[in-house]
Amino acid sequence: MDLKGRTVRAKYSFGCSTCVPNGCLLNPEGSRMIFFEECKNSSKTNLKIYTHLFYTCHLGEPAGYKQSEKIDIDLAWEKWNQLHQKGWTDVFYDYG
Repeated sequence: MDLKGRTVRAKYSFGCSTCVPNGCLLNPEGSRMIFFEECKNSSKTNLKIYTHLFYTCHLGEPAGYKQSEKIDIDLAWEKWNQLHQKGWTDVFYDYG
């Protein structure tokens, strides 16, 4: 986009500003599970999301911790959408 001779890049979010990716996704093989949760102490202008990745047992329940990340909201939405495109599905599991 050009604005008085300056190039301005639009920054788009994968979600809306009032919602965050929140919940749990299971991979197609049923071997990994990822939890998305809002970081409670992040500001609304710089919203952060925690992701927690687990190995799962044969019942599709967390069996072993792999890693956690703290990422910004745009990257979280991007990751959420990429995982859905790769076949990860929403599952209910009460993390915490």
